[in-house]
Amino acid sequence: MEDEKIIELYFYRSEDAIPETEEKFGKLCVQIAKNILGNEEDAKECLNDVLLALWNTIPPKRPENFSAYIGKISRNIALNNFRKKNAGKRGGNETFSVLDEISEFVSGGETPEEKIEETELISEINSFLASIPAEKRKIFVARYWFFESAEEISKRTGKSRIFIRNTLNRTRNQLKKHLKERGFEL
Repeated sequence: MEDEKIIELYFYRSEDAIPETEEKFGKLCVQIAKNILGNEEDAKECLNDVLLALWNTIPPKRPENFSAYIGKISRNIALNNFRKKNAGKRGGNETFSVLDEISEFVSGGETPEEKIEETELISEINSFLASIPAEKRKIFVARYWFFESAEEISKRTGKSRIFIRNTLNRTRNQLKKHLKERGFEL
């Protein structure tokens, strides 16, 4: 079923929206959550939370890009579950590694000023990503949006793990330079 038709089901409050969404986007949601949580069972539980969140947010929202909207909700729910589950812990978990790698770029501010700066930062990161070659962008997004390990990216792209790690390191450094040039204090 087309995305727009699924969204219409939510607007009509049709319960058919749930199985249609799960059929089309369930694997994406579970994969994103599994990359963050590291556990298939927890990831499947996140899917239920994602479906509930969609039911509660559509309407009034009408997402332009349904898969991106679902991906963002999946990611946020999985990160919240990860934080709850791992409060006070640090370890060799892949999610900790990803968060550590990008921590200097992401603040998660709560004041209105911090929210405005966060919006500007997101816009500038998107601008940076649009300016780099597609291969680098795909590797960067796979790591920092989908929380894939360097090994997973390596297998999927056919590039060596060292190539992936070096690309990520260089791209992070380029992003840092890009943001500093535009007045962001890191």
